[in-house]
Amino acid sequence: MLAIRMQRTGRKGHANFRVIVQDSHRSPTSGKVVALLGNYDPHTKASSLEKEKADFYLKNGAQPSNRVALLFKQEGIKLPKWVEIDTKKQGKLRHEEKLRKNRPAGAEALEKPAEEASEAQPFTSDGLDEAQSSTSDEVDSAAESAKPEQESEAPTEEGEPEPETA
Repeated sequence: MLAIRMQRTGRKGHANFRVIVQDSHRSPTSGKVVALLGNYDPHTKASSLEKEKADFYLKNGAQPSNRVALLFKQEGIKLPKWVEIDTKKQGKLRHEEKLRKNRPAGAEALEKPAEEASEAQPFTSDGLDEAQSSTSDEVDSAAESAKPEQESEAPTEEGEPEPETA
């Protein structure tokens, strides 16, 4: 069976396509091409197709791919009745239950107070300075409380002998 499909050409990042007729069991990059019907540039949306050849292969049963069928329709090539164009994109979602529209109503209520709290106290550099000063005060007070303990362990005068413990 023959298929009408697009074969990618062009450099990396700048694709161009040939519209070809090929055996349906071969991939577009390998195998023998039966006929070249034209070209398509997706960047400029320009296409040059040989309409007579396309009509000939469509009448003889060549199956166009979905994208080629859309391109033929755009160019004004009449498609047979048996060709179905799937215009609706079929994107599959892996975890539909994680979408916001599918969450229970209680989950939305839990998120809103957290957002309101963040809006009430915006993060500014002044808030950062205040936070740093409060933590530095705590560190200073902790250091001061540690100093008297160290002084009590040290001998008070040099002349006094240290008590020996057995």
